[in-house]
Parts: sequence; C-alpha cells; structure tokens
Amino acid sequence: MFKVEDFSTEEAKKLQLFLSKKVVCEDRLPPHISHVAGVDVAYTDKCAVGAVAILKYDTLETVETRTSFQEVGVTYIPSFLSFRELPPVVSAITMLSVKPDVFLVDGHGLAHPRRLGFASHLGLVLDAVTIGVAKSLLCGEVIDKEMGGWKPIVYENETVGAAVETKPGVKPIYVSVGHKISLMTAIEIVKRCTKGYRVPEPVREAHRAASEGKMLESCKKEKV
Repeated sequence: MFKVEDFSTEEAKKLQLFLSKKVVCEDRLPPHISHVAGVDVAYTDKCAVGAVAILKYDTLETVETRTSFQEVGVTYIPSFLSFRELPPVVSAITMLSVKPDVFLVDGHGLAHPRRLGFASHLGLVLDAVTIGVAKSLLCGEVIDKEMGGWKPIVYENETVGAAVETKPGVKPIYVSVGHKISLMTAIEIVKRCTKGYRVPEPVREAHRAASEGKMLESCKKEKV
C-alpha cells in the first residue's frame, strides 16, 4: 500500500489534512453494541505483525483473533504512524469472520497534530467506528480539570482527546475520537472495556496476539 521509495512526508501531510476534514465526530454506532475489536501492531527486524482481537462487549470474552505478517513498507516517523501500520492491520481485519461494532486502536485519533492519527485514518479506510487509545501524548497538553475520571487534552485551543484514569495511581491512557463517534461515547466505551489494567481488554488482547505473532516469526527466521 505504501512503499518506502514512494513515501513523501510533504505529500503525507497533505493527505492527512485532506482526510481529517472527513472524520465524523458524532455517534454512528448501532443501538446495541455486540462486539468490540482491539487493534495493535508489533515488529520484527523487517516484518510488521498486524493483529486484531474481537471480544464480546458485554462479557469481554475473546471470540476471534487474526494476525497478518507483512514486510515493513515505511520507516517509523513520528505523526506518520498510520502509513506504516495500516497495511498489516487492514489485512488482518479482512480475515475476520465476526464484524465488530467498534475498533479500539492502539494509537491516536484526533489527538494528532493534523487531526488524523492511526485510529482516524483506519476508520476512514474501513468506514468504521474507531477510537484512539494511546499510552503516551503526541500533541497538546492535559488540562488540570477533573471531568469525572478524565481530563481534557487541549491542542491549538481545541479539545482533541481525554486523559482517562483507568486504574488508580497509574498513568492515564489518552483517548480520542477516531471516526464516527463522539469523545464522550469513546470515553464511556473505553472505561467499559477496562477491567483491572491500565489498557482496555480489546487492545490488550490484540497486543498479546501481535506479540505471539512476532515471536513465531522470529522463531521461523532462527530455524532458516
């Protein structure tokens, strides 16, 4: 999808700014959420392992996981992560037999310098509801204003996300709108999907699947 020799940060910026205007920040969820997905990517030296895990929303029971192995097409450049991670993740998602109602993505959505992090880019590509769930802040600052378990992330005088406390005494996670969802609903879903750990269960399960895939891929290389 994106090749090293074709990649230009200037062109990527233009695409991000263009696509950011298409992001929907309103709830477009079904009346009843049945399944929720987690998305993550792990890396070996030259291989990207895209992983998606499907969980039942009411019980958080894992019902399906898929992984896809692809050659890394773009080097890591801050704020351009989606161009690196979209190909393996989209490939893994196409293998699913269960269609989730919402994706929790290990990455940012609107909490991005050009309002198009990985979660938003993926949402537009899939035409799906997505939420950004990041472990570190990419842009803006957390305002010390308690909103009931979360604090606003403000960038360029705009609230672009929320620092959400999911476990007492532990650093918050950074939640933002991906696509087709409001920030308040995104926070509610993330909290609902979290049980005892900092990171919500769908993302934890996707991370586990990606890590296992990375280990398997490394073992294959060692045997060759």
